Amino acid sequence: MKNENLTCGFIGLGLIGGSIAKALRQTYPDAALIGYDTNTQSLQLALREGVLNASVEEIGEEFRDCDYIFLCAPVSCNAQNLEKVKAFLSPQCLLTDVGSVKTDIHSHIEALGLDGQFIGGHPMAGSERTGYLNARALLLENAYYILTPAPGVPAEKISAYRDLVSSLGAIPLVLSCDEHDYVTAAVSHLPHVIASSLVNLIRSSDSRDGIMKMIAAGGFKDITRIASSSPAMWQQICLTNAENIDALLDAYIASLKSIQEEIRSHSASCVYDFFEQARLYRDSFINASSGPIKKSYAVSIEIADEPGALASIATILALNNISIKNIGILHNREQQDGVLGIEFYDPESIREARRILTPKGYVVHEKS
Repeated sequence: MKNENLTCGFIGLGLIGGSIAKALRQTYPDAALIGYDTNTQSLQLALREGVLNASVEEIGEEFRDCDYIFLCAPVSCNAQNLEKVKAFLSPQCLLTDVGSVKTDIHSHIEALGLDGQFIGGHPMAGSERTGYLNARALLLENAYYILTPAPGVPAEKISAYRDLVSSLGAIPLVLSCDEHDYVTAAVSHLPHVIASSLVNLIRSSDSRDGIMKMIAAGGFKDITRIASSSPAMWQQICLTNAENIDALLDAYIASLKSIQEEIRSHSASCVYDFFEQARLYRDSFINASSGPIKKSYAVSIEIADEPGALASIATILALNNISIKNIGILHNREQQDGVLGIEFYDPESIREARRILTPKGYVVHEKS
């Protein structure tokens, strides 16, 4: 297969499917891209933008010539879509998906006898914004892209798909589906459960006048940021990866009980070790946004407490075509260096903002 003659089909064209399609179009401008989605507006926009060559109203013959078919619809639709597409699947075509739980889709693949042409895919990238409207080719840039080949897939097909993923700017990482689900349960699924439980704890413990909510910024807001994710998506993830999440929750609850006992007994050395070991291990993480919990591209800036100070910075950034995701005064400045907090969509915006604002006398602090 030559990449310049690449033909790819998309079943589902939301944020992830749309971003992969855009990355393919950018990298392989002559590729033929075909899309199906229940949201016809997304398909029409992709056609107008030149991302898709064609769209279809049903999964059918148009997918027969595909080299790759990307299953990008919600996880709950995968089984039904697989059965439909199987009838139009050529022996040369490789099926892949983008779901964050892999064991479930692999079981459907095995049941349908498609072990020889399926490689599960999980691009560890995302956004609070959803849908094709928010898709962008750079979403995959430097993100880990986990591949989970079914047992019957030939080595050359795995190698070819690794190369394709790399060409889109992502970093391929091959795991078994079982290993993938345990790893992502630990570093992605469990943290979402914990973050939401912390937020719910504050919600139920707060006073009537909402003092906790009012001052919940700084550290608390940072560690619970992921609780703002889609409840429907995380419901599906928890139910399809329940066994791994359950086991890790047991381990986490045991660790909480352990530190609770050490705090109760005023064991100074144990409490110190608890925080020190966490600090050392956390500081050893690679400072990149390629993990399942996306990095927040945020800065804090020292500004004068005077009318128009915030508007001045917003205007400077807007005049230089720098998009702001969120902006506001930091009322709780625990562990914060500046008084104005700005969040951007990408790291390039931080660098450009620093370059523009620093000569104008602003002190910009990037969050780690």
